[in-house]
Amino acid sequence: MFKYITFRAGAATVTALFIAFVIGPKIIRMLKRKQIGEAAKLEAPETHRKKAGTPTMGGIIVLSATIIPVLLWGDMNNGYVLLMLFATLALGTVGFIDDYLKVILKKPKGMIERDKLIGQIIVGSIVGGTIYFFPQLLDEGIRNLKSSTIVPFVKNFYFDFGYLYIPMVIFVIAATSNAVNLTDGLDGLAAGTVGIVAITLAIICYVSGNAIVAKYLNIPFLRESGELAIYCTALVGASLGFLWFNSNPAEVFMGDTGSLALGGAIGTMCVLLKQELLLPILGGIFFVETVSVIIQRYYFKYTRKKYGEGERVFKMAPLHHHFELLGWSEQKIVTRFYIIAILLMIFSLASLKLR
Repeated sequence: MFKYITFRAGAATVTALFIAFVIGPKIIRMLKRKQIGEAAKLEAPETHRKKAGTPTMGGIIVLSATIIPVLLWGDMNNGYVLLMLFATLALGTVGFIDDYLKVILKKPKGMIERDKLIGQIIVGSIVGGTIYFFPQLLDEGIRNLKSSTIVPFVKNFYFDFGYLYIPMVIFVIAATSNAVNLTDGLDGLAAGTVGIVAITLAIICYVSGNAIVAKYLNIPFLRESGELAIYCTALVGASLGFLWFNSNPAEVFMGDTGSLALGGAIGTMCVLLKQELLLPILGGIFFVETVSVIIQRYYFKYTRKKYGEGERVFKMAPLHHHFELLGWSEQKIVTRFYIIAILLMIFSLASLKLR
């Protein structure tokens, strides 16, 4: 039984949930005792001021509940798993430093954007460089593709990035990492959405690593990628376990420690599965949240330069704050975003067949 990916994937989910439920209360009590709480965010709606002081850096719970089950149930000789562990831990470290500077050392802006971006570039360069220059560390299937990626809904066509492959990987990992960070603004929003995305990726991992199913669906057979299903199901269990404490009203926030790591993990997973172009659909919530911030920022700068006074497209960005200021309750926004994420999950899975 222990040789079957399906059994180990299920065991990883249960283990992740168990770890989150056991260590969650302990970490929350420790954060409260040391007064490691969220500072009041001036850029958020006034209703968020009451959340000031809520323990943050709870990403430690998610990371522990993800990584420990992978170490217990995953194959540590698998190159895919090792790259995922590296990307998650490295970006989690970047997020931890950012949180430490903001919460412990009381530096309002935390890590400067340049240093954070350098960390993301290093992670993306290592992941992209490994796939491009050392594909033999993964498997024969990815060696044949190397710098190419699957085009959703198109049969027997792969887009080759060529020499731009590593910059593309850097962009995907950095963008997804920052996108989840932007989405982490309402109780349970980021954790629940990440869990939904992880379920989808677990299915894609399994079919990509199964020769018969991959041939039937006409997608690349990546022999060793099936092990990533264990990573994804551990992430699902960890997200659900964290959601137990993070649902409204939140007892703890994940902070950059969790959001940067989880976003980076999703981006890296899509890169390894050659599903980079599916990411805007699968991670549609993260994508729209990020686009809303970009539109708001550049439209404000444009109108201020042209008319002398900046104008806004949204009442506030990211998008979830816009709906808050329209009068929607926090629970309604989160629930509706979950529904959209589930619809996008179904649409993403349909892309495997509709080609």
